[in-house]
Amino acid sequence: MEKKYQTFWSFYPYYLTEHKNQVSRTLHFTGTLLIFVCLILGVITGKWFWFIIIPLCGYGFAWFGHFFFEKNKPATFVYPLYSLGSDFVMFWHIITGQIAKKLKDAEKIVR
Repeated sequence: MEKKYQTFWSFYPYYLTEHKNQVSRTLHFTGTLLIFVCLILGVITGKWFWFIIIPLCGYGFAWFGHFFFEKNKPATFVYPLYSLGSDFVMFWHIITGQIAKKLKDAEKIVR
């Protein structure tokens, strides 16, 4: 993948089209939720272990979804910050029930 996205909001529709598989999106959602859980546990307990495993939770679930369900290469390798931000935006769109519409809109933009 070559770098062609200059802004986060131009990248996000592409990001969504790389997450069409429901299982993959669920794995991303789970990993992002675990990031928040680890962060909260780290703050409450003061144990660094919870902060150390944040990347493992986030990337582990997401990359498993890409390799086994989407069968594509995670955009993290080319767009690390845009991908990280997109994980959180997609998480919000799933929680708020907007994901189906956002995916449909993204498919019209990225062809």
